[in-house]
Amino acid sequence: MKIPALFVSHGAPLFALEPGQAGPRLQAVGERLLALPGLRAVLVVSPHWRTRGLRLGASAQPATVHDFGGFPAPLYALQYPAAGAPEVAQEVAALLARSGVPAELVHDQGLDHGAWVPLMHLLPGAPLPVLQLSLPLELRAADALALGRLLAPLRDLGVLILGSGSLTHNLYEFTPKETAAPAAYVDEFVQWIRRAAVTHDDAALVDWRGAPHSQRAHPSDEHYLPLLIAAGASSANEPVEVIDGGVTYGVLSMEGYVFGDLPGAPTQV
Repeated sequence: MKIPALFVSHGAPLFALEPGQAGPRLQAVGERLLALPGLRAVLVVSPHWRTRGLRLGASAQPATVHDFGGFPAPLYALQYPAAGAPEVAQEVAALLARSGVPAELVHDQGLDHGAWVPLMHLLPGAPLPVLQLSLPLELRAADALALGRLLAPLRDLGVLILGSGSLTHNLYEFTPKETAAPAAYVDEFVQWIRRAAVTHDDAALVDWRGAPHSQRAHPSDEHYLPLLIAAGASSANEPVEVIDGGVTYGVLSMEGYVFGDLPGAPTQV
C-alpha cells in the first residue's frame, strides 16, 4: 500500500510539552499510520536545517538537537531516540541522482526541533527509523513542489514523507500565552490554503502569496515550503485529510494535512 505524505505544523518548541489540540490529533493519525503494512521509515523536511544544495542525514543514531534558547529546562531534557536510516538515505540519494539532483550524505546530522517535536506526538516512543532532508536556501515555491514530485516514489517503498513547518508563522506577533485568542487574519489565510490543499490546486499553493494576509502570515517562506514538498509528493486523485490543530499563541496555526489514503476514520480528539 502506498504510504501517505504528511504536512504537520510544529509551531513553537514548547509544543513538545504543550500538546494543545494538535498533539492528540497527530497521535491519532500516527496510530493509523502504524497500522499500514510495509511502513519502513520517516523522511522529514524541516525549515530548521537550511543548506546550500540538498543534504541527507545518514546517521545510524541521530541525536535530538535542542536548537533553541530561553525555554524552560524540562524542554532540554526531552529526547526522541529514533534510530537512523542510513540505507534509506542511500536509496533517497540514488533516487534524486537519477533525476540529476545531487544530495550530499551527512553522517553526523541530528534531528532538529522541526523534526523531533512533532514526531513526539505523531509517533511517540520513536517506533520507526527517521532521517532528515535539508531545506535548500535557494529553494522557491515551485522548486519545493517539484522536489516533492521527485520524492513521491518513496511512498511506494514504505517511506513516510513528512513536511514539518507551520501553516502560519509570524513570530513578530507571538504572544506568550498559549491560549491567546487567534488573530482574525490567521483564519482567513488558513481557510484559503485549506481549500487549495484539499482540492490539489497546486497552482494556487505555489502562487500562495496571492492568499489573503500571506505576508503577515509568513514574513518569510521557510515554514511554508515543507507543505509544498508534501503536496508535491501526492497526486490529484488522492484524498486529502485535514488535521485541524487549532491556533496557539494567537498566531501559530497548527493545521496539517494527510495526502493519500489512510485507513480508519479521522479522529477528532
